[in-house]
Amino acid sequence: MNTQARPALRRPADPAETADLLGSVPRQTMRDVIAQKLGALITSGVFGVGDELPAERALAEAMEVSRDTVRGAIQTLAGQGVLRVVQGSRTTVARTDIAVNGPESRKVAQYDLGSVHAARLLIERQVIAEAATRITAKGLDRLARSLVMQQDCLADPLRFLICDREFHVLLYRACGNPVLADIATDLYTYQLEARRRAVSMAGAVQTSICDHRAIFFAMEARDPEAAMQAMAVHEDRIYQTTKTLLAEG
Repeated sequence: MNTQARPALRRPADPAETADLLGSVPRQTMRDVIAQKLGALITSGVFGVGDELPAERALAEAMEVSRDTVRGAIQTLAGQGVLRVVQGSRTTVARTDIAVNGPESRKVAQYDLGSVHAARLLIERQVIAEAATRITAKGLDRLARSLVMQQDCLADPLRFLICDREFHVLLYRACGNPVLADIATDLYTYQLEARRRAVSMAGAVQTSICDHRAIFFAMEARDPEAAMQAMAVHEDRIYQTTKTLLAEG
């Protein structure tokens, strides 16, 4: 364990100095965060116009928030005309042409599949190696809970994709570098509409869960090499299925 003391960070004495450095930083509520996550799933192609969202309880479990938070996020998006809420019916997507603030708003879709695949391999190997050495007990517990929820999604590919995204983002965040985590999240969103078709195939969800388990066990063992290898296997599987689906149009 590295026992070398970290250099102390200088704390500005004047609050105005902080404002000058950071500018106006809006505070986000958890409802805003979940609304942004749902919006990202819609803009990236996981949900299309007319698609039903999973039940509030399922969304709350997948995103580890309360049902009230999910309900508030849905109301926010409904107020923007993104979702359609009808009493007694499931909430549906009304439109997908929305602006999402955050890392997933970047235009990753403009690049070709081969370039994105190579970038994912390069960046995710670094991210997962760092995460394997830095992840906390709480982080491992959240990954384990995610795996349990994923197993409940065998017959619900859309719900699985929500859990899948949360699982990957948890891994990326565990590396301790928010810049790398954001870039990895950007790349993850590439061709998610094809990924949606892929996980709808027989046995696809279970295969992805098996890949996730291998990644988790490597993380639990604090083994960077095993974690990188498990992630590479998972990413290559995603690449091959996406390549096949895109070739089929």
